[in-house]
Amino acid sequence: MNRYPLWKYIVIVAALLIGVLYSIPNFFGEAPAVQVSSAKPTIKVDLATESRVENILSNASINSTGIFFENANNVGSIKIRFADTDTQLRARDLLQQKLNNDQNDPSFTVALNLLSNTPDWLNAINALPMPLGLDLRGGVYFLLQVDMKGAVQKKITSLAGDIRGQLRDKNIRHQGIDRGPESVTINFSNRDDADAARSLLLSSEPELDWQIKAVGGGAQLLGEFKPSALKAVQDNAVKQNIITLNKRVNELAVKEPLIQQQGAERIVVQLPGVQDTARAKDIIGRTATLESRLADPITPSISLGEAAPPGMDVFRFGENRYGVFKKSVIFSGESITDASAGFDQNQRPAVNISLDATGGRVMQEVTRENIGKPMGMILFEKGKGEVLTIATIQGEFGSKFQITGQPTTASANDLALLLRAGSLAAPMEIIEERTIGPSLGAENIEKGFKSLLIGFTAIAIFMMAYYLLFGTFSVLALGVNLLLLISVLSMLQATLTLPGIAAMALALGMAIDSNVLINERIREELRNGTAPQTAIALGFDKAWATILDSNVTTLIAGLALLAFGSGPIKGFAIVHCLGILTSMFSAVFFSRGIVNLWYGRNKKVQKLAIGQVWRPKEK
Repeated sequence: MNRYPLWKYIVIVAALLIGVLYSIPNFFGEAPAVQVSSAKPTIKVDLATESRVENILSNASINSTGIFFENANNVGSIKIRFADTDTQLRARDLLQQKLNNDQNDPSFTVALNLLSNTPDWLNAINALPMPLGLDLRGGVYFLLQVDMKGAVQKKITSLAGDIRGQLRDKNIRHQGIDRGPESVTINFSNRDDADAARSLLLSSEPELDWQIKAVGGGAQLLGEFKPSALKAVQDNAVKQNIITLNKRVNELAVKEPLIQQQGAERIVVQLPGVQDTARAKDIIGRTATLESRLADPITPSISLGEAAPPGMDVFRFGENRYGVFKKSVIFSGESITDASAGFDQNQRPAVNISLDATGGRVMQEVTRENIGKPMGMILFEKGKGEVLTIATIQGEFGSKFQITGQPTTASANDLALLLRAGSLAAPMEIIEERTIGPSLGAENIEKGFKSLLIGFTAIAIFMMAYYLLFGTFSVLALGVNLLLLISVLSMLQATLTLPGIAAMALALGMAIDSNVLINERIREELRNGTAPQTAIALGFDKAWATILDSNVTTLIAGLALLAFGSGPIKGFAIVHCLGILTSMFSAVFFSRGIVNLWYGRNKKVQKLAIGQVWRPKEK
């Protein structure tokens, strides 16, 4: 009656083994490390950079305990872990010197950091500790509001300029173009011109829905954003801003920064370990500009140390070269309306660029006169220019053209991102900021885990005193629940915050409630004179429906918090929901497995160690 088949015990053992493996990384602590990241938009940290770092350390006989390459949001970084701080400082100084040819204008940021001390064999199975949130580690928190109206208005302004140029090229007369918040209105003196313009713009500007309205003796052509196109503009603005912020925050060498979208038009930036709010705000809010110039047709690029031709500007092009350019600017980043990766006519990787009407006219004039000559894109930040690409002008083109010659699809995607992310797609305003000190974060960790320990101990004492051996079984199940919860959070790499610790404490109370229901059900069956073995089976079976109902209703509340909450509420809800799921396994499946293992082999059990069972007096 009270026996589990072998496969159920195998499931329990496997769950415990996985729980232990993915929980123990949280107890190894952190070791000194060095982080290498890109300091320039044109320098990419990849696996080749990792090999270079390994060679530098090996040649200097500096031993590391692990080298790790990470790539998040198309931004790569290398982290090297060391046994002590002395080795860490030596490695930092050496890498700073060897990786950067010009110490005044470094290509790589080499910063001190902390890295989990988890053994390599655990890292190999992706057993990593939970990252700590801002309230536990300390740092800076920003909540940014993206100006969606500004993003849409910028797109409308660009479209209006393009439309004006297209109508002029086709000799379609109009009486002015008016820009609305989400629409473009073109005035015509007669219906025929409006019909001709609509036919042209239906194919060239498909993002707008074009309708003709009769106004007085003339006509108006109204172009309104399609809902899907309007949403795409807004989504792209937020995504582009996130990409730009990731590249900027990379300069701070922050360990595990959090930059993510919150809602439709907000961005959360959390920088653990950063205490200088002014510097963080300066980097997040700074602007970058993009310029296109003609390169020197004879020597478009020179090596490091070579003399530049007179009357030319030089800008860094990669690590060991400089690009040579004329001083006049063809167009700037404000003229770029879109940049996306694609393929040329020979199916080779390329970047498709769209300019507004003004930039398109200038580009058409310049390319007509300079076919076969090189042209480059330069990104300026803090007064310093970085060459993104140099390409040869193959023919005359206007507002839409391609940059070819990209070696891979990945490099074409990178270039498109850089062209789009040179500056923010839409203005942003900091609507909330907080600074949390590291001492407060350490205090939060200590108090949070102390509260968990005290709560667990109090529950254990009560359960063992009130339910005796069955109470001990319940405490074991509660410990397994906590073990599985920590392991699941570690596997998901969910960031642990103070609300998350509070949810863990709540999960302990929710989990033990299921065991209380089971134990009381068994007591009730014993009061009714049921045999011990039958009482165990009926107790678990009859309590299951009540346990399921209570946990499902609580899970619904947790999912509502997860769906509609934000920030700390989401952190609480994630741990809360996971705690409910793990408690269903530990309180019912695991707990019954222990009871069956203890009592199931003895069919002649006369009495259960479940505390005092009060039977009604016989009349």
